[in-house]
Amino acid sequence: MNALPTPLALPGWSHTYSGKVRDLYVPEGADAATSPYLLVVASNRVSAFDFVLEPPIPGKGALLTALSNWWFSRIPLANHLAIGEGSPAVPEAVADRAVVSRRLDMYPVECVVRGALTGSGFVEYQQTGAVCGIELPAGLKDGDLLDEPIYTPAYKAPFGEHDENITFERSAELVGQDVAEALRDASLKIFTEARELAAEHGVVLADTKFEFGKDPVTGELVLADEVLTSDSSRYWDASTYFDETLSGPERLASFDKQIVRNWLAANWDKQGVPPVLPEEIVEQTYARYRDLYVRLTGEEPPFARA
Repeated sequence: MNALPTPLALPGWSHTYSGKVRDLYVPEGADAATSPYLLVVASNRVSAFDFVLEPPIPGKGALLTALSNWWFSRIPLANHLAIGEGSPAVPEAVADRAVVSRRLDMYPVECVVRGALTGSGFVEYQQTGAVCGIELPAGLKDGDLLDEPIYTPAYKAPFGEHDENITFERSAELVGQDVAEALRDASLKIFTEARELAAEHGVVLADTKFEFGKDPVTGELVLADEVLTSDSSRYWDASTYFDETLSGPERLASFDKQIVRNWLAANWDKQGVPPVLPEEIVEQTYARYRDLYVRLTGEEPPFARA
């Protein structure tokens, strides 16, 4: 991965880590390893093929944060948001695209739920007839909805390495049987309820990934990171998905950065530094993210794009 931009200097906070999309801070003077609070800032960066691209997508971080918070308010499970007396305030400079999170002991399992067979799952199915050890019926095609959603966890690899699809049994070896079952059950429940809500708004939730941690004081299972956003989930437009006159990419066009991936695939040989994204690709990508937010929430984004 190429070098990340210099993080913002935020009064009262010290930068501790940057990923492809998010920057983490702790209160100034706090120990990065033990601080009870983290500031999680969603940047406008966009990545593809393990590169952070230029330019960023203005407004993307705020859309991801707003949609994630909208879902958090509808999921009846403890989450990582630190709200209430004693928690630090989000700095004004990043108010639209940041949250204060309580510190958790994160589980090294990415909890993937698939309601449709597509992406890397479809590739694995073509090779083995199964996904993460789960046998599926023969003859399924790319994009087919599954009779029941399946839980296909992944091992969260160290930074800079690729996550690895694993079986449920392997996840139990990593975190223990009881925790593995709790992660699976919570993920399937959240996905099922979210899929039903999305369907009411003309959107197909094909798959998603969740991350969970443990409250270090109470031991409670806590939903963390982003949830059911365009970056962590695959959504399709129901009107095109169920249109029998359409097929292939047009039918399965997702509300995410696939526009960016498609442009890069057509204009870059994956050698050296990727080219700068044209303005029209930046605008089309933002429009796709925004469209999903409006469809699901029924509201305009609660921020001025910047």
